[in-house]
Amino acid sequence: MFTMPLAPQGAHIACQEKLPQAYRSRYYARLAYRAMQTEARLTPKPGLVDGRNSGAHQDMALPDFLRSASAIARDLPLFVEEGAASAARDPDAVLDRLKPIGLRCETAMLRATGGVNTHKGAIFILGLFCAAIGRHEATGQAISPAALAATVGAFCQGIVERELVELRGLTPLTAGQRLFITLGFTGARGEAQAGYPLVIDTALPRYRQLRGEGLSEELALLNTLLLIMSHNDDTCVASRGGIKGLRWLQRQAQLLLNVGEIRSPANLSLLQQFDELCISRNLSPGGSADLLMLTWFLSHFHNEESQ
Repeated sequence: MFTMPLAPQGAHIACQEKLPQAYRSRYYARLAYRAMQTEARLTPKPGLVDGRNSGAHQDMALPDFLRSASAIARDLPLFVEEGAASAARDPDAVLDRLKPIGLRCETAMLRATGGVNTHKGAIFILGLFCAAIGRHEATGQAISPAALAATVGAFCQGIVERELVELRGLTPLTAGQRLFITLGFTGARGEAQAGYPLVIDTALPRYRQLRGEGLSEELALLNTLLLIMSHNDDTCVASRGGIKGLRWLQRQAQLLLNVGEIRSPANLSLLQQFDELCISRNLSPGGSADLLMLTWFLSHFHNEESQ
C-alpha cells in the first residue's frame, strides 16, 4: 500500500503553493497514484476493466489494477526526484535517465499482477509528468498543465523517429511499431512528443467545463472518456480490431455525445450497452483510458492565466 506523510494544512497543488522539500516528491506521486485509482474504479467504461466487469479482457480484473497501482506508487517519487536532479541537463537528455525507474515500476507491476500488463502506459505518462514537475520545481517554472506538457514534449523529442521510423524492417516489432508501419499511427510516443494535445486542448477543458456545470466527477469523467475515444486513434483498439474496429468505436462514442452525453445516472445504461458491444467485438480503448487518467491528474493544476 502506498503511504506518505500528509501535506501541511492549506497546501494544495492547484494553488501552486510551495510545499516543504520533504513533502514534494511524495505529494505529487500521491496524486499520480490517485489518478491511477480513479481511472480504474470509474464505472462503467466501454470495453475496459472497471467495477462492473473486466471489459474485453480475459486476464485481468479491477483488483489487479488496484494492486498494480499500489506497487507502482512506491517508486513514483523517484521520477519527481530525477526530474529535479536533471534540471540543468538538456530536456532531450532526460528520457534515458527515466527509463531505469520506469523498468523498476514495470517489474513491480508484473510482480503484483502475476505477469499481467495493467499499467505500462500509465507508467510512461505519469513518469514523464512527475519528472516534468520535478524539473519545474527545481527551475521555478510554472507548474501548469500546458507548461508541464510542453516540457514532456521536449523530453520526448525524436522518440517517434528513434523508436518507430528507424525500426522499420526490424523484427520482432511491438504492436505499436506494426501499427505505425501499416496505418501511420504514432500512438503513445506521438502523443508524448507532441505534448499531449488531445488532453491539453480538448479533454481537460471539457472536463473542467462539465465540472463547472455541476456534473459529478464520475459523470464528467465518463463524458470526457467518450470525447477522448471519439478523437483518439487508439492503438490498443486498432491492434485488436484493425482500422474498421477503431472507426466503429470512434463513431459509437460520438453518437453518445451527439444524443446529449451522459448527464445523469439514468443514462448509464447507454454506456453499459456500449460496453457490451465493445466486449462482443473484443475492443478495449486502453490508450484513451490512459489519457483520461492524465486529464484527471492535470485537472488539479491551475492554468497559468488563472494564477
